[in-house]
Amino acid sequence: MVEVFTQISFMILIVLGVSLIMKLLKQPMIIGYILSGIIVGPYFLGILPGIDTINTFSEIGIALLLFIVGLHLTPKVIKEVGRISLITGIGQIIFTCGIGYLIAVTLGFPILTSLYIGMALAFSSTIIIMKLLSDKGDLYTLYGKISIGFLLVQDLVAILILMIISSLSSGENFVSQIAITILKGILLTLVLGVISVFILPRFQKFFASAQEFLFVFSIAWGLGIASLFFYAGLSIEVGALIAGVLLSISPYNYEISSKMKPLRDFFIISFFLLLGAQMTIGYIPQLLLPAIIFSLFVLIGNPLIVMILMGIEGFTKKTGFLAGLTVAQISEFSLILIVLGVKVGHISNEILSLITLVGMITIAGTTYMVLYGNKIYRIISDYLQVFEKKKVKERKIKYKKVDAILFGYNRIGFGILNSLKKIKKNYLVVDFNPEVVADLKKMRVPCIYGDVDDDALLRDLPLKTLKLAVSTIPDFETNDFLIETIKEQNPKTIVIVRAHTIEDAMDLYKSGADYVLTPHFLGGEYLAGMLKDIKTDREGYKEEKEKHIKMLMERFKRGHEHPDA
Repeated sequence: MVEVFTQISFMILIVLGVSLIMKLLKQPMIIGYILSGIIVGPYFLGILPGIDTINTFSEIGIALLLFIVGLHLTPKVIKEVGRISLITGIGQIIFTCGIGYLIAVTLGFPILTSLYIGMALAFSSTIIIMKLLSDKGDLYTLYGKISIGFLLVQDLVAILILMIISSLSSGENFVSQIAITILKGILLTLVLGVISVFILPRFQKFFASAQEFLFVFSIAWGLGIASLFFYAGLSIEVGALIAGVLLSISPYNYEISSKMKPLRDFFIISFFLLLGAQMTIGYIPQLLLPAIIFSLFVLIGNPLIVMILMGIEGFTKKTGFLAGLTVAQISEFSLILIVLGVKVGHISNEILSLITLVGMITIAGTTYMVLYGNKIYRIISDYLQVFEKKKVKERKIKYKKVDAILFGYNRIGFGILNSLKKIKKNYLVVDFNPEVVADLKKMRVPCIYGDVDDDALLRDLPLKTLKLAVSTIPDFETNDFLIETIKEQNPKTIVIVRAHTIEDAMDLYKSGADYVLTPHFLGGEYLAGMLKDIKTDREGYKEEKEKHIKMLMERFKRGHEHPDA
């Protein structure tokens, strides 16, 4: 026991060292974990503790990972995924899986193996992309919301595929086994669904009365249902995910998720360590060429598929390009899928090594692609025109004189637009979301569809007579470009832009912005002003309360939601 303890301790130290290197290279920790697995595996140090211990840790890690994914798949989120996310998510899976299968067959892989490879290439990592978008401050941009939407669609499809594969074994009737698996999964989910909807809510306050008790209940629920699915002939993975989905309707789902994440992060290390340790180094020379071909397909082919689908739906080339970059890697689901395939005897460990290698290459590549997406776009934007519908570009401005232009109609833009209406200025809204433009036209708001990064569009706008320009777009480079272009045409124009960080705000002031909106700090400043003006006058707070409720109800009717913390 002491020997296993010291081995695990030494293994964690190696993980720490490799993770530090990954952090400096701005790479996800997953790559560091897999590399650490290779180092501690049989081909190098050979200090991996008892395989049963690591396997158990790995199963717990996967179960917790899928449990947390399920917690965020609330009916509300699924409803908000939207038409474009559904079309892009399903379309990308079908095309990637089909093309990936054909590439695998062409390279000489057996039919069943090729099918597994195609499916593995089709899924992208929700967790990695959410982290990258969060780091960039792009979670609530148009492309960010669409990306998270179609990644959630992929997760839902992955649930079904994992459910099917989990109970299959070699030599059994494929069709009947699928039917039995789906039937058992549906029945078990329905029974547990009744419990979660009608019984659990009565005890929720009791569970949440003590933080430690909520923590223990969450673990018991997630791992307990995962085990129940396993004994019913399904898989631990599917059971854990369903457990999360069933608990997603709880008002404490985000609190449960935040408590589970540190535990998940610790145990999931074992899964990736095991993946790295199981990579057969001897196979790598012969797998290198297929791995490079599949990686190039994922890094280039997947974004192209998304750009084509989004272009057909009427989105700008920039939105399609940035959203496309988020699918340029394979996910944890891909690796779990291949591991399950090995377990049921459909594919060999050689394929596990291949897909793990593809995962490392694509995750590393997509990290830089997403983080520097705007810079890459500026370099190649002229070549992306083919991915944008010509008819949606309404560039001819019908307004002889425009006093104010609002770039980006969103939660912030809503209030600004109301103010422009009240001061009765001639105004124009420019937005690159076709659905937003359609809604504004229904409200008879002067608007055009366009991408602010499009220099030709900006030059067509009546900037020389413009008095006020307001941008609610969160991207720093876009706002910097906007300030430069507007001030060049008319130095007297008041330009107000938005920033997420103090550093960005100061840089935008240096670029010539007249005012920089910092949403995260405005709430505190507004409250400080209220305290100064109203002090302890109850009537004053009552008046502010009524105004706030009226504003919130108006936003609620528009379908606005506050971003999650």
